[in-house]
Amino acid sequence: MIHHERSLIIDAKPDTVWKVLSRYMHIDEFAPQITSVDALTDGELGLGSRRRNNFANGTSVVEEVTEWKPGSGYAVRLSEMAAMPLHEAGSEIRITPTGGKSKVTWTFDYRVKYGPLGWLLGQTVMKMMMGKIIDANLQGLSKRAQGV
Repeated sequence: MIHHERSLIIDAKPDTVWKVLSRYMHIDEFAPQITSVDALTDGELGLGSRRRNNFANGTSVVEEVTEWKPGSGYAVRLSEMAAMPLHEAGSEIRITPTGGKSKVTWTFDYRVKYGPLGWLLGQTVMKMMMGKIIDANLQGLSKRAQGV
């Protein structure tokens, strides 16, 4: 698995950041690449909750919560990601209190198709692309949390 990680200090308290993140079915409110979300599960949000994130280019990906830590973050496993050259992928968002603010760390772990060539693709193009996406998500989260 290739591991990619980005962090941002957000000028908001952790409980405020969690208020935004815990609206799991509404990631489209701060993630600029996601145009809409389809809730795939009903009931209380948490472990096992599933959503389909729809993108402007017509593709989508399904995310299922594999860890739910109220106030400090969650992890997801991705599936139905035919538009991406990935065998498997997962992501985690962690909130760490830091001097009245929040350090938010967003990770993305993935295994690329196509053997050694795929690994090289994952270490170069995919890392650059995912870095831009995660950075944009963190900036959107920051703006959203400061507006709460």
